[in-house]
Amino acid sequence: MTQSNISEVRHHTVTAGGLRFHVAESGPEDGPPVLLLHGFPECWYSWRRQLPALAAAGFRAMAPDLRGYNLSDKPTRIDDYAPKKLAADVVALSNALGYKRLDVVGHDWGGAVAWLTASFPETRHVVRRLLVCNAPHPALFVEQLSLSQLRRSWYMLLFQLPHLPEWLLSHDDYAYLRKIFAHTQALRQKVTDADFAMYKAALQQPGALTATINYYRAALRQNPLTFAKQVEPVAAETLLIWGEQDVALGRELTEGLGKLVPRLRVEYLPAGHFVHLERPDEVNRLLVEYLSRPLPIPTAN
Repeated sequence: MTQSNISEVRHHTVTAGGLRFHVAESGPEDGPPVLLLHGFPECWYSWRRQLPALAAAGFRAMAPDLRGYNLSDKPTRIDDYAPKKLAADVVALSNALGYKRLDVVGHDWGGAVAWLTASFPETRHVVRRLLVCNAPHPALFVEQLSLSQLRRSWYMLLFQLPHLPEWLLSHDDYAYLRKIFAHTQALRQKVTDADFAMYKAALQQPGALTATINYYRAALRQNPLTFAKQVEPVAAETLLIWGEQDVALGRELTEGLGKLVPRLRVEYLPAGHFVHLERPDEVNRLLVEYLSRPLPIPTAN
């Protein structure tokens, strides 16, 4: 994003579900609404390459800092980051921004929250269309957990420990954080020192580092057998964009989704986990094309 693009992003705060959320947005206020949910360990700035593309296409693109991140409120209990509370945030944000339904886009943890919102009976009504980047459906993740994926997911177990994950991420001037944004050559070229400084500053907000890790702690407190019974098939049309060089999440996690995502289309790109940063032009093209398609007219029962 250029300096002129940054200056065109509007920043404001909304109260939703009893929490204050910082929201960055771009595009006409009367444009079709798109809610962009970032992942770990980012913030609204994750979407710096998508906000101007959506705005140019006439959409109102809104990228909040999720609960616990950057300038949004940071509840202190692990249970404050339970799956149903994260999905409820999307409904509350939608209402606070003036919409009953909108298109939802998510990457990584934001993608997981998007899946959850579109799958829980009490929240799925808010999702008009769904687009997910490199995030498996949470209800199928354990079912699809191979030995290979278990090795890839070692950090999720590490993050259950108290204090150590926070130290690991912040040690040596956030060296591990820098490593996260350097696992492919393309990503190293796309994430500049200035970009890294934005991510680092977001995690240095009081309480943010622990809050972001509490997403993982809360997730593994959920009984996967009970959790799977709480979700319904995604009714919304869904596009899944997957970077095939993801070192944390294997391509096999994109398979077997039909039973929970019947209206699914999958696009694979030669990129790593941060596909929207590594391949912004391709992702933006798919995003704008997908969201510009007319919605099907509901048939009478």
